[in-house]
Amino acid sequence: MCDHKNLALALGYFDGLHIAHEAVLNAALAQQNTGLTPAVLLFDRHPESVLFGTEVPRLLTEADRDAILLSRGFRLIKLSFAEIKDLSPESFVADILHETLGCAFVSCGYNYRFGKNGAGTAQTLASLGEQYGIRVSVCEQVTLNGEAVSSSAIRRAIAAGEMAQAAAMLGRPLTFSAPVFSGDHRGRLLGTPTINQYLPRGFIVPAFGVYASVTDAEGERYPSVTNIGARPTFGGGSVRSETHIIGFSGDLYGKEVRVGLLGFIRSELKFDSAEALRAQIARDAAKAESIVNASPFFTKIK
Repeated sequence: MCDHKNLALALGYFDGLHIAHEAVLNAALAQQNTGLTPAVLLFDRHPESVLFGTEVPRLLTEADRDAILLSRGFRLIKLSFAEIKDLSPESFVADILHETLGCAFVSCGYNYRFGKNGAGTAQTLASLGEQYGIRVSVCEQVTLNGEAVSSSAIRRAIAAGEMAQAAAMLGRPLTFSAPVFSGDHRGRLLGTPTINQYLPRGFIVPAFGVYASVTDAEGERYPSVTNIGARPTFGGGSVRSETHIIGFSGDLYGKEVRVGLLGFIRSELKFDSAEALRAQIARDAAKAESIVNASPFFTKIK
């Protein structure tokens, strides 16, 4: 049993840390001014994967999510969703938030659901919070261009290659970090060396095609052009990310490299010759550099 109440806890499934999540997180963070410790409740698995057996593509790796939250001063509290999913709403508030964690304050979104079968709502939480001496802040819906911001909306945008829309809702470009593996060196032979990476396990796969991107390499940030797909010109294969880093020269094999996708340039194509591909890569690189230099997110990738 917790014998003190000093926690300001943000509630939700923070799978993207998008701009609607920010409202919930900031409400908890603001409680530092009252002497409370800001914290975030995180689950080991996405609730939908536990309840329905469907794997939900990640918008942010767990490591990146945790690093961002820790850098902002949050304490991370991780629970097994399977172990609490059958608690009644009152048991969740009484046993977990009140007794175990000692929450003095919690924040959540307007559509927050909790307890067995999602029986508890944000209004339920506010009522139970009053009963157990927990202050509750319910954040209103966040919209962008008339659409409610949500992880589902962001996934739809990414699946359609709408990276500018996804970035606006995320508050940053879609970003991943992965080790570079040795490919077949065709890019180097074409005069445009590339780094090959597999997307992190469980990470969302964007629409196949070519993107303007930024890449962090050797402590510097470079404009780049990234192909997501199966490389049909060379007979296809497993899905990978292949990035040409504009202005970079060096060996990145085996290193963890971060890439952020800023804008869709074109769909993946099959070329009849290496010369045609080389010419297209040059055009793609020029367009990518223009998109990157004009992007408000160029210096804001985390």
